[in-house]
Amino acid sequence: MTAHSSSRRRGARGFTLIEVLISILIFAFGILGAVGMEARLAQSTVRNGDRARASMLADELASQMWLKRSVDIATADSAFYTAWQTRVGTPATSGLPSGSGSVTLNSGSTIATIKITWTPTNSSSQNSFQTSVVIP
Repeated sequence: MTAHSSSRRRGARGFTLIEVLISILIFAFGILGAVGMEARLAQSTVRNGDRARASMLADELASQMWLKRSVDIATADSAFYTAWQTRVGTPATSGLPSGSGSVTLNSGSTIATIKITWTPTNSSSQNSFQTSVVIP
């Protein structure tokens, strides 16, 4: 009876080692998944920050249009419009990386479309933000 029980113990020892190795493998996959989610979260944060800056820049130009009571801001206040375009393309001054901004006049010069485009750092895809302004 003693020999029989000692052979069971030898088999149980190897089985426990396999269980530990499998649990370490599962834990490693869990950690890799968490790191991947963290990287995607960081990318999403940068993308949302860029979109918020584009929205604020467009709002700044729309406010100036309302102040001048003209959708043709390039004519009504060309110095402001030129400075705004420079600011859009300069990340150091709350602009966007490789950014550019433009205004297109529509429908008899009472509607303007503001479009801001940029290419995020470490990316080849171009993003854009567009809004329309109506000044009666």
